[in-house]
Amino acid sequence: MPRFFCPAPLVTGQALSLPPGAARHVQVLRLQPGAVITLFNGEGGEFEATVTRMGRSDVDVKVGAHHAIEREAPRAIHLLAGITANERMDWLVEKATELGVASITPLLAERSVLKLRGERADKKLAHWQGVAVAAAEQCGRNRVPAIRPAVSLSDWLARPTSEGQRCVLSLAQGTRSLASVAAGSEPLVVLSGPEGGLSPAEEALALSFGFVPVTLGSRVLRAETAPLAVLAALTV
Repeated sequence: MPRFFCPAPLVTGQALSLPPGAARHVQVLRLQPGAVITLFNGEGGEFEATVTRMGRSDVDVKVGAHHAIEREAPRAIHLLAGITANERMDWLVEKATELGVASITPLLAERSVLKLRGERADKKLAHWQGVAVAAAEQCGRNRVPAIRPAVSLSDWLARPTSEGQRCVLSLAQGTRSLASVAAGSEPLVVLSGPEGGLSPAEEALALSFGFVPVTLGSRVLRAETAPLAVLAALTV
């Protein structure tokens, strides 16, 4: 059954017009009145819905039964991920969503190739949030991870946070295994760098704020692969 994100209050028996993105998707699939679809709004569970009208650019549905189904990971993992080049960042957002990430904060790291400011940053943020929505629709999640505004490490550290344990993926000496650091079920913040990794100054700053250096083994993983390895190890 096709699934669509509908960021609006949903109530059984309600008639509503789908938001533009979902309406376009329904039209691309050439669904007809009477077709049954699934809607979710990110507030928990999912709803059956029936297409009642197909317009030129709009689609009306009637909301049916609610099902209290959740497919979230057993623990909340928040990625603070160095921004990688274009398609690689899209891929990271998509796959991290599929693997159950709770949120992603794009990191404006010293070695990030992609530098985002102003309107360009706003457009990228909206694009990445759209990638997360599409991935949630595809993988069956009923909650869409938040893609937060891009920020430097120093600015992120200056903000109050209560997101549990902290670890930084590191190639330096003295690292610990992921299993030894991330035991338990409390939320975890995972800091990873862009291509070329975090700078020595950034890594030292993270350590001074309580991030524990973690290794993923003897192989050097790509910037977009390493945080996904953490998610796969801790959420599946």
